[in-house]
Amino acid sequence: MHLDGAGHSLDTAPPGWRSRTPVLAYGSNACPSKISWLRSELGLTGPVVAVRVRCTGLAAVWAAGVRARDGQRPATLTAAPDVVEDHFVWFATEEQRAVLDVCEGRGNRYDLARLDSADIRTEDGTRVEGVLAYVAASSVRCPLLVEGHPVRVADLPQAEAARLTGDPAPDHGLAGTVLAPAQTFS
Repeated sequence: MHLDGAGHSLDTAPPGWRSRTPVLAYGSNACPSKISWLRSELGLTGPVVAVRVRCTGLAAVWAAGVRARDGQRPATLTAAPDVVEDHFVWFATEEQRAVLDVCEGRGNRYDLARLDSADIRTEDGTRVEGVLAYVAASSVRCPLLVEGHPVRVADLPQAEAARLTGDPAPDHGLAGTVLAPAQTFS
């Protein structure tokens, strides 16, 4: 759990955290300093509860485009049937998810989707159901294909990823259901 700029043991998490929305955190969203940045820059509040998970059937890979603000290549997801990776699942409140929506450019750079085919389990083997993830919504956030293959984040550091060249994949290949953006009323 992340609160007040520090990590705390999961047993200090607020009651009812398991009923929050599970959102897969990969790339920078799994980094405690990113959580602090979300707090200072986008107003993220409350305890961020995150649990390490093992994911089968997907991979964090480098995206086709780079970020305008810093020239770095962000991570994105792709289907990867034979791949097993460790990531985190945030158990996010609705307010926290709204902050993530802004950060991820929901509906523009990334869509929010329920992952229907990935097998996501906690360290004790418990399957996490209904996991949401930010997946490519545009060609710049589709996986970068270098010589026809995506490049896993686990295989190449970000400093080197920014120099990669290739083509965007036609899509992320994941089975899932894109969620409609939240309605706002004035």
